[in-house]
Amino acid sequence: MAMAGPWGMRMITAMPDPAALHLVHWLSPAFPIGGFAYSHGLEQVIADGGVTDAATLEHWLSDMLRHGTGWQDSVLISQALRPDADLDMLDAWASALQPCAERLQESREQGAAFARTVGAITDCPLAPRCLPITVAEAAAPLGLPPADVIAAYLQGFTTNLVTIAIRHVPLGQSAGHGVLSRLLPLFPEIGTRAAESALDDLGSSCFAAELAAFTHETKETRLFRT
Repeated sequence: MAMAGPWGMRMITAMPDPAALHLVHWLSPAFPIGGFAYSHGLEQVIADGGVTDAATLEHWLSDMLRHGTGWQDSVLISQALRPDADLDMLDAWASALQPCAERLQESREQGAAFARTVGAITDCPLAPRCLPITVAEAAAPLGLPPADVIAAYLQGFTTNLVTIAIRHVPLGQSAGHGVLSRLLPLFPEIGTRAAESALDDLGSSCFAAELAAFTHETKETRLFRT
């Protein structure tokens, strides 16, 4: 139910779905998985001059979401949310798809931290797998549509990278959150496509981002672990 609020804005008065709130909590940038320490290669891209302002950040993130990690993780989450999912097999896929040691470290360390924290607050132990597989295993009992789980995951992933760009480019808060606002429609769009995908739909074509991750491994001075 909605009603008019100040300045003509609509206010939501119906109680939100508790399952959705649990997912929002787990995928918040404040959730203790150390996401702030991993730039996903963005630190190197900024150092190389590939991202210098809001426009170049938006372009880079859009490509990552449509054609890189965003798409791959979305397909893996979709597969892992299925009732007959082989989570160990999907975790092996998630590991094999990482282009370099740093990106594997990022996914596995965040996945382990996510599993540890969610397990502690729900009393449901989770295996320490790559992040998208662990998120799917935790989210499955919530009974939410896969497209919604994927969209929330992508928002958390993108929010973390926008926060890093705000500090490291640097961008102003308004410019950075403007990028995030313009990317919001992509999350349900990709989530809907990925929810109907198969393993054969896995693939990445973000070679510049992957090469940046390779280069970052030998970067002598760094602010972020990846």
